[in-house]
Amino acid sequence: MDRYVLDLLEIDRTQVAAAGGKGAALGELSRIGGVSVPAGFCVTTDTFQRVLATVSGIDDRLDRLARLRPDDRGAISGLSAEVRRSIEATPIPDDLAAAITGALAGHGDPAAAYAVRSSATAEDLPTASFAGQQDSYLDVVGPAAVLEHISRCWASLFTERAVIYRLRNGFDHRKVRMAVVVQRMVFPEAAGVLFTADPVTSNRRIASVEAVFGLGEALVSGQVNPDVYGVRDGEVVARTITHRDPEGRERPTLTDAQAVRLDALGRRIEAHFGRPQDIEWCLVDDGFQIVQSRPITTLFPVPDVGDEENHVYVSVGHPQMMTDPMKPLGLSLWRLTTRRPMLEAAGRLWVDVTRELSSPAKGPRLVKVMGQGDPLTGDALQSVLDRGDFITVVPDEPPAADPAAPAPATAQGAQGAQGAQAASRPEPLDTDPAIVAELIDQTQASIAVLKHEIRTKTGSDLVDFILSDIKELQRILFDPRSTEVLMSAMAATSWLNEHVQSWLAETNVADTLTLSAPGNITSEMGLALLDVADVIRSYPEVVGFLAKTEDENFLDGLLTLSSAGGCEARDAIRGFLDKYGMRCAGEIDITRPRWSEQPTALIPTILGNVKNFGPGAGAERFERGRQEAAAKEREVLERLRALPDGEQKADETKAMIDRVRTFIGYREYPKYGMISRYFVYKQALLEEAQRLVDAGAIGEREDIFHLTFQELADVVRTQRGDDPLIRRRKEEFTSYQALTPPRVLTSDGETIAGSYRRNGLPPGALVGLPVSAGTVEGRARVVLDMAQADLEAGDILVTTFTDPSWTPLFVSIKGLVTEVGGLMTHGAVVAREYGLPAVVGVERATQLIREGQLIRVHGTEGFVEVLDEP
Repeated sequence: MDRYVLDLLEIDRTQVAAAGGKGAALGELSRIGGVSVPAGFCVTTDTFQRVLATVSGIDDRLDRLARLRPDDRGAISGLSAEVRRSIEATPIPDDLAAAITGALAGHGDPAAAYAVRSSATAEDLPTASFAGQQDSYLDVVGPAAVLEHISRCWASLFTERAVIYRLRNGFDHRKVRMAVVVQRMVFPEAAGVLFTADPVTSNRRIASVEAVFGLGEALVSGQVNPDVYGVRDGEVVARTITHRDPEGRERPTLTDAQAVRLDALGRRIEAHFGRPQDIEWCLVDDGFQIVQSRPITTLFPVPDVGDEENHVYVSVGHPQMMTDPMKPLGLSLWRLTTRRPMLEAAGRLWVDVTRELSSPAKGPRLVKVMGQGDPLTGDALQSVLDRGDFITVVPDEPPAADPAAPAPATAQGAQGAQGAQAASRPEPLDTDPAIVAELIDQTQASIAVLKHEIRTKTGSDLVDFILSDIKELQRILFDPRSTEVLMSAMAATSWLNEHVQSWLAETNVADTLTLSAPGNITSEMGLALLDVADVIRSYPEVVGFLAKTEDENFLDGLLTLSSAGGCEARDAIRGFLDKYGMRCAGEIDITRPRWSEQPTALIPTILGNVKNFGPGAGAERFERGRQEAAAKEREVLERLRALPDGEQKADETKAMIDRVRTFIGYREYPKYGMISRYFVYKQALLEEAQRLVDAGAIGEREDIFHLTFQELADVVRTQRGDDPLIRRRKEEFTSYQALTPPRVLTSDGETIAGSYRRNGLPPGALVGLPVSAGTVEGRARVVLDMAQADLEAGDILVTTFTDPSWTPLFVSIKGLVTEVGGLMTHGAVVAREYGLPAVVGVERATQLIREGQLIRVHGTEGFVEVLDEP
């Protein structure tokens, strides 16, 4: 028989389905020694389901709610109000009402005051708190009032805010059920919230206590300012007292001893649940009653290294322009590709730089190298060193045991760091285009061999073959000649900027001198999509077809058009995909859908190019950049020759210009080769995944994305999958998507934010890193998804980060602002080659700049001005 009412003492954390998140947590809390929870019971979700089934018209209304969009506020408000009224008007069956009033009698005086609290199955979860989405009621007196407020709690599952929250977070209205907790009221001297990790810095060793006199509702609703206590290692280390007595003297809500005692209680609860907690408490007769505990879902997880030592971790994703979470297969393949050990947390990779920071020689060098690529990361690391209490500096080992201290490494990240270190000393490399051509030919030949040989591989042979081929990929990526080309180009760029500024007082001259540099596979990709638009522009029916299609097989659909152009358009797009179809947003994650797999992602950009440009725009743009670079070269050399020792200065500068234009385009090629290889792996692995589906080992092909490469190898070998593991990984990935990774993270969980240390900027300026010279004004277009971009010629793109897949958008814009990026990241390189003023690393740019605002981008000085309201 269904259980309609359960005492809290009968409930534990496994019973979320019956008691909801709050009820399950309170039941579990009741089982922890030394933790006091007000007595009470839970009206279970079975009760809710039984009553909901009797609500008139509920199925139709829920169907209509599910079809609404989160921004459909008017429709959501009206329909959700209908649902609430219907639930509140539905009587509770007599047997259920008797069970509830019987439970009230079992807890003492039925006429006592009770708290009636919503407890949905999708709240207080590790992956989503749903805090404040449903209603709770205090000081409810009498059985009739309790029954009425239980109905109100059920109805609050469909408040406007709760419906919108579920729509935005992908929760099915029908699958979320409501239990209701009924507890004896306590009337405390003080109440508040305890965070067992600092909610501002995320430091797990510092607890934050917020306290007010009386009930805590005023605090939760934001009506009063609380006293705040910071507690660390059994000691109050910070306090802010807001309460005053009639004479104006401070009147602390808690004593230090009480705050420390509350912290100890919180640590006991945290240890029981295994993660930091957000705990609501009441102080009654100098004892603490716990009325709620939920996981803190906003904390960024800490990499697990298995010791209690202090560690400092640097994000790999920021220099790679990939701060989104990666699925396990993508993470593991990336780790197999790179050479430096990496750690994982929340679907992102991290490098432990503690050893380097603790070295008197390597620490400052690491800070300098990281700061050259991303000043915010460098400043964050410097702030850790400046504290002097987290990293212990120890004498360096003898030189023989002193490896180089690279920056957080990926194939590109390591090369970028080495280039930064060598920036002031050009490498003795001949300026010979044949070197680059040979490296590219080597990569293409190796990929051709891979494509030929992988076709016959299946099962464990395929897994072993890919592992073997990764060694070939590493050989190519870390070829000393390839690294030498990259370092030489970056060193020459730095030489030009430094010397021309010194001799001619001109800043960032290399930005102009590298316009339309030959051989940049990524910038060529953007121009190639202009060529595709040239083919399509002449065929109105093709343009109309593309504007309406959502079918990923639309290329075949082009052949069904009644007028001419369908075949030509298909061939043009297919030609582009043959060369660039392995690319996509977040492409270092092999699990991300490629353009060849989802070609509709290109349609908005193609149509934008048709609308915004005329025929031949790609070739015209490249030639314009080449001529501008040539003109700048002539001007610089002529001005240098007029200086003392001018001929020598001009000759040296000419050699550096030739070097940078010969080699800088290659900067994008190693990653292009790696992504090309990844796509070959992916296609073969998906074919193997289909065989696993056919054998019943996994449910669907994409399940393999939620396994590490080694786990996948085990499934292939045994033909046995792990459905619970895959389900858990999917849930974890969803929760990781809501987290924003910091640049620097400590083993205490503290997120370290660096800052730009610059003076003399205009009031309100948004500061960042200058990566492409020039100043430009335009309309801000805030774009978070390339596939949703609707750009006009002359817009300024404002986004979180760009990777090579965003390059086709660069042909339409006249400026770039990103939240993440560095001097040699892909967006910066392509912006310079296209001549777009760009500022990267602008913290919270997509929030501080609103769609449609007129902004001015200072690409030389590194800041952005907001000039008007949208």
